[in-house]
Amino acid sequence: MTTSPGDAGGKDADGGVALASARGRWVLTSAVLASGMAMLDGTVVNVALPTLGRDLDASIASLQWVVNAYMLTLSALLLLGGALGDRIGRRRTLVIGVVWFALASALCGLAQDSGTLIAARALQGVGGALLTPGSLALVRSSFRTRDQAKAVGAWSGLGGVAGAIGPFLGGWLIDGPGWRWIFLINVPLAALVLFAVRHVPESKGESAVGQRFDVPGAVLAALFLAGVSFALIGASGDSSFVAALLPGLAGLAAGAVFLLVEHRRSNPMLPLELFRSGLFSAANVMTLCLYAAIGGILFMLPVQLQTTLGYDALQAGTATLPITVMMLLLSAPAGDLARRVGPRLPLCAGPLIAAAGAVLMLRIGPGASYVADVLPAVVVLGLGMSVFVAPLTATVLASVDASRAGLASGVNNTAARIASLLVIAALPLAVGLTGTAYTDPVALDSAFGKAAWGCAGLFVLAGLAAFAFIRPRPSDWHGEAGNNPHCTSNMAVTSPPLEPGACGGDDAAGVRRARRAS
Repeated sequence: MTTSPGDAGGKDADGGVALASARGRWVLTSAVLASGMAMLDGTVVNVALPTLGRDLDASIASLQWVVNAYMLTLSALLLLGGALGDRIGRRRTLVIGVVWFALASALCGLAQDSGTLIAARALQGVGGALLTPGSLALVRSSFRTRDQAKAVGAWSGLGGVAGAIGPFLGGWLIDGPGWRWIFLINVPLAALVLFAVRHVPESKGESAVGQRFDVPGAVLAALFLAGVSFALIGASGDSSFVAALLPGLAGLAAGAVFLLVEHRRSNPMLPLELFRSGLFSAANVMTLCLYAAIGGILFMLPVQLQTTLGYDALQAGTATLPITVMMLLLSAPAGDLARRVGPRLPLCAGPLIAAAGAVLMLRIGPGASYVADVLPAVVVLGLGMSVFVAPLTATVLASVDASRAGLASGVNNTAARIASLLVIAALPLAVGLTGTAYTDPVALDSAFGKAAWGCAGLFVLAGLAAFAFIRPRPSDWHGEAGNNPHCTSNMAVTSPPLEPGACGGDDAAGVRRARRAS
């Protein structure tokens, strides 16, 4: 780790910062506040969609883009953002990301129409791609070796608290000062981060020096995601068949060229040889299914609660709080259980439990009671997620060589985000929700029921994939990679996301043992 002049205070003999030191507290504060900004948007934007639609006179296609414009740039640039931090410095990248994110958030809050808001959200995603991997990388690289696991645990726990507070704060802002403040609040938060980060030592990835950035790969990935999203959202809107088809074909072509470029590059953003591991491929297919289902539910449920059941934004936001609580309470015990019995059982059972939660959501309709209908559905969904998230991530880490664990976790995280992006683009088309039909309780209730069945089907498909392709031996889960509850989540709604390099250091020995066992 390289450090800035004058950063000696609070350091140990190995060059790292002590967690209990003043500098250590500044590092942790900076990382938690930075990731908290991104988490806040992830937990409240979906809740704000009905209000945004009314205030900006937006169609369902525009609301899809409010969510997906951010996810598109974030997904396409996330791995590049992590590499940039390794190259130019993680603190510097975090500062750039925080400033960019704050300026884009201000543009979101000042937007007067849906088009401006969508453009600002795309810019916000660029900032998020710099900010998101930087916060956890800063924690992993700044603290001394014996404090790293504790520091990551504190970062994860405090981030989980932020995720729990998000629905309350977001709902209050939407119902009170107005939806614009869910974005504008990022400006003072960014100022706090910039104040705290002055005391944080700089660090770089020495192996990244001299490596070239895969800019063509990032551009092609963005074109692929944009083309497919344009096609799916256009097909569910007012676009003609040709107007929807052409972007889709262009996106697919960009995807094919992306694979060719990544295959030929010496230092690609996405090393395709990772997918030679059948376990890695199967785990990422499961990730696509699981996070598509979660993304679809969390997109549709707040709208259903507000339009069909008459909830206000605060009530709709807090209605899903049991999911966060279940994840905070049960992820670590579920991870420990999976370490002892192997990943196959939780990766089969967890998705099926989540599927049951999705089916229970069929009861959420006109006249539904929160205690009798909504609460059981979200509790069962949260239970299922708690069972499968930890073993899924650890299976990804154990499926590759220890030296590539950070890259594998980054690819898996990106796959989760892409799954959410694509399902939000495709779901309204699949359930027949077009134009402003989301404001009609009858039409929305019908579409929500179809969406619940579809998401349940994706959960079941993931469980079947685990049964077919995940080996049942407990020895596959030996070591720290499978027993670290802080390296478990890809979902902003539950806890801070796992980023490139998140579990590379202390988990290396555990990953090596898991690979030898398999």
